[in-house]
Amino acid sequence: MAGLLACIGITAQAQDTKTEEPKGKAIVQVFGNFHTGFGAENDDRGFELERSYLGYEYKLGNGLSVKGVMDIGKSSDVSDYQRIAYIKNAMVSWKTGNLTLNGGLISTTQFNFQEKFWGYRYIMKSFQDEYKFGSSADLGISAAYKFADWVSADAIIVNGEGYKKIQKNDGLNYGLGVTLTPVKGFQMRLYGGLNESCEEGKKDITNLAAFMGYKHEKFTVGAEYNYMMNASNKEDADQSGYSVFASVNLPKNVSLYARFDDLYSKNDWNIAKDESAAILGAQFKLGKYVKIAPNFRMAMPKADGAKNSYSAYVNCYFGF
Repeated sequence: MAGLLACIGITAQAQDTKTEEPKGKAIVQVFGNFHTGFGAENDDRGFELERSYLGYEYKLGNGLSVKGVMDIGKSSDVSDYQRIAYIKNAMVSWKTGNLTLNGGLISTTQFNFQEKFWGYRYIMKSFQDEYKFGSSADLGISAAYKFADWVSADAIIVNGEGYKKIQKNDGLNYGLGVTLTPVKGFQMRLYGGLNESCEEGKKDITNLAAFMGYKHEKFTVGAEYNYMMNASNKEDADQSGYSVFASVNLPKNVSLYARFDDLYSKNDWNIAKDESAAILGAQFKLGKYVKIAPNFRMAMPKADGAKNSYSAYVNCYFGF
């Protein structure tokens, strides 16, 4: 796919007498925080370097570009004292008119739109990413086409195992999304995906998602509902939930934000991890590249006898 896109781009460049000058930019993003729990969670406190993205994007001209990004973060498979580096993106893109093609280790389309609309990824992941409904990047191809100012569609085919694992199974993950913009600022999105198992005794995973939101220069509101069937390829291991959020932009580079999530499982099969969660905070932009966001969080487990937990965070972001 990368070779095909390169050939198309080179051919287009040869045919265009007004060739664009190649140009590139570094990608540096660092997420960190200081946090402390309250009550029973009081021992959970300290400074944390959550994630770092380091990479480079180079635009070759005539809509052709390449990007490589390293993701340095913690892994659930090893001690939190260690950091693991992954290749997050290694991709080539080609954009011509209303068509965009991507190939390689690409960003997936399952919740990328919602994540950008939420706008505070360095503070908290969007719902599907937070509760492991899918991966943010994978190896494969995707295409997007803008039919009109008010409607666009995208399709993706990837391995289905994320960017942290090699391709182990023979199945693929297929996804199709439609985005509508009936009026300026108001957007709706529908997405459906099928992640094949191709292993005897295991079921295909199906993801369905619906989102709507309104973005104004002064405020943003959004809501999404997500349903996943056969989580971890287990029959009837269905999960669903919703997330609602809002933010308000104040003078002097200050904004306020709030969000509420609710996760539940079919017949309480995952009751130990089912929960409601809320976050409320503010963001301060210190110049062009630095953001600081103090916030208060509450988690409300649904398991019998489980107690609510409360914590305070000061999240920090540096990036360009």
